Amino acid sequence: MYAPILEVSAEEILRMFRSDAPYLFLGAAFVAVGLIAAAFSLVRRKRDWILTYFALFSVLYGSRLWIQASLLGFAMQSSVVYSRLAAGINYIVPIPAFLYFESAGLLHRSGKIVGYVMGIILGVLALLTFALGPSPKYVLINNVLVVVALIAIVVQSFWAGAKNPDFPVIRRGLLVFVACALFDNIAGPLWRSSKIEPYGFVAFLGALGYVAARQTLERDQQLNDIQKELEVARRIQLSILPGKFPESASFRVAARYLPMTSVAGDFYDFIVADDRQVGLLIADVSGHGVPAALIASMVKLAATAQRGNAGDPSGLLSGMNAALCGNTQNQFVTAAYVHLDSEVRELRYSAAGHPPMLLLRDGKVREIEENGLMLAAFDFATYSTASHKLEPGDRLLLYTDGIVEAAGARGEFFGQEALGALLRQTAGTSPADAVDRIISAVQQWAVSQDDDLTVLVCDYVGTMPPLSPDTLN
Repeated sequence: MYAPILEVSAEEILRMFRSDAPYLFLGAAFVAVGLIAAAFSLVRRKRDWILTYFALFSVLYGSRLWIQASLLGFAMQSSVVYSRLAAGINYIVPIPAFLYFESAGLLHRSGKIVGYVMGIILGVLALLTFALGPSPKYVLINNVLVVVALIAIVVQSFWAGAKNPDFPVIRRGLLVFVACALFDNIAGPLWRSSKIEPYGFVAFLGALGYVAARQTLERDQQLNDIQKELEVARRIQLSILPGKFPESASFRVAARYLPMTSVAGDFYDFIVADDRQVGLLIADVSGHGVPAALIASMVKLAATAQRGNAGDPSGLLSGMNAALCGNTQNQFVTAAYVHLDSEVRELRYSAAGHPPMLLLRDGKVREIEENGLMLAAFDFATYSTASHKLEPGDRLLLYTDGIVEAAGARGEFFGQEALGALLRQTAGTSPADAVDRIISAVQQWAVSQDDDLTVLVCDYVGTMPPLSPDTLN
């Protein structure tokens, strides 16, 4: 149905424009402020809900001033949709305001419950208005809710102001807004005066904006402090990893470590390293981030304490397990250790719940696996050592499960088979080139890095012949 279009004079239209002009200006200003706040929220690394609700509240309030302007009402007087929108938006505007107060930590538990109930009632009123049309009963319910909510917030601001530094700031703008809103909701309809609530909203919005900006800057500062601490932690963690493998006549070793976050739980170490022997350890702590990095430091200490067992892989892992059990806050560690001896040409290998070591020999890849239970989980865990012949030209690959469990675009893992094929392709390259190629292939395969990546390659080049007396002279 359409209402009859009323004829008005140019003078009446000019009067409506003059009456609407301040509210149209304020409405445009409120929408602009809200859009700017929304833009800041969107460009941040993490969604800032305080800014988001502040922006939504400001945009809705400013839009309401335009929608309910006399000129637009005259132009759209025949539209049922407009009449329902102009009435229904009144019930939507307070909802983001409550969400703002909740996100800013300005509501206690009872206040949150009341706010949710009020939000549900207002939402129902809005839906009823959009579906059935405006009703004086809805307006009365809305006015009562708004008045009670505003009074409750003012009372809480005085009660909790000493505990929350933001309340004194909000209180000033809130009192101005409440006075204006109460006047419009109680005295305004009786006196048929112009609305003064939008002017009070300027003070209220300024207070909310100040608090939103202050809390956002404070969180940014906290985030920057955390980033600085993580950078220090990253440097400390990198310092516990061994440097370049020392020059050796029998072995060539290279390793690459790529954490998922600033700090991580992967770890590797050279237990012994000389011309005659080498002991290589790789470990993976469950979880990620700072907790895993702290336990990786404990793994470093536990491994260092077991250097006397460098030639006995099972004994080294047993000693590490005894040191870690009960000290890792229910996080466990997988590990693998291999000891290579060039004099007897033998490799000895043991692992604790770790992916198998790969051996490339004469163009063929074989898995070497001798697994016991993971470290730090069971104090009764035992480990055994597997011994294999070592031949010149052998290439060994140790890695963490982030390599084989890297997920591709369809969710499939990189897998053991692909890693073996990739290892074969590295034949003839240096260990440094091999680890770079493996890491690069996994990164190209994976949609995102969901775990730490660590690779260690060791080549046994054989025993160097002794120097002749002529050479020494």
